Amino acid sequence: MTARSRLLPRQRQPELEHDYSRSPALGYEPPDTAGFIRCLEHGFPTPLARWHYHDEYELHLIVASSGKAFVGDYIGYFQPGHLVLTGPRLPHNWISMDVPEGGLGLRDLVIQFPHAPLQEAAAGIPELAEVLPLLERARHGVEFFGLSEPAEACWRQVKASRGLARMGAFFGFMGELARCTDYRLLSHAQLQSVDDDKQLDQIDAIVSRITDDLARPLSAADLAAELGMSESRFSRFFRRATGNTFTDFVNQVRINRACQLLMESDRYITHICYEVGFNNIANFNRRFLDIKGMTPSEFRRQVDSRFGLRH
Repeated sequence: MTARSRLLPRQRQPELEHDYSRSPALGYEPPDTAGFIRCLEHGFPTPLARWHYHDEYELHLIVASSGKAFVGDYIGYFQPGHLVLTGPRLPHNWISMDVPEGGLGLRDLVIQFPHAPLQEAAAGIPELAEVLPLLERARHGVEFFGLSEPAEACWRQVKASRGLARMGAFFGFMGELARCTDYRLLSHAQLQSVDDDKQLDQIDAIVSRITDDLARPLSAADLAAELGMSESRFSRFFRRATGNTFTDFVNQVRINRACQLLMESDRYITHICYEVGFNNIANFNRRFLDIKGMTPSEFRRQVDSRFGLRH
């Protein structure tokens, strides 16, 4: 065992949060008062601040302290007003770096809600379909800007309400989030809308080929020929569908996979470089720095701090 491996936490995979662990003593609403929507409030440190995931969406507002946010393969900084919507089973954690002696009594205001009832209701209530694109974006984690005050007001109104008043307050704010244009996606590449189902199928097939075998070289020229397009037409088509050039998208997917391997294994960085499709370590390091804003080694060190440990 190396010195480095002795320092690493044994649990590198995110922990699944179960219903039985959602105790009111930790800040959850009592089970008999929570319905479709569940409110949660807690301070820091807390057993809830860990690298974990769950089956529900989570609307998460930080109201005190600053530190590091971990959402999927995203690492960034947060401060009061940080508002994020995470999708089902997207791992996340927030680690405060400026905690006063004695800790924080209140740091997080959270709303959790499941997918299936909302999806089923939207099929029969057309007005609810407005939130479905928002939920799709949430698979990657969405950070919203300029909405911290209404988010806190919404949380307090939802917490204080029951029945239809509670649902009304919740869906009113979800509509505001669905219409918000000042946001960013945090984890992974995101497909944009395309013109029709045929084009969507084409893009899905291309993305599947990229992600299924990252080490296999793929060129825009070859894919264009397969689709019966000129290379310039394929480039326009691909950029409209993904928001990226073909080369940038491939690099993004490869770096995202590298992030996953850095987060979940102790494999050598050089091995990861070749496994995700880069043919030299210098190019890998350069692309990683461009996309993530840090080197692979720095990313791995930052990842370890998602557990709240200092190395």
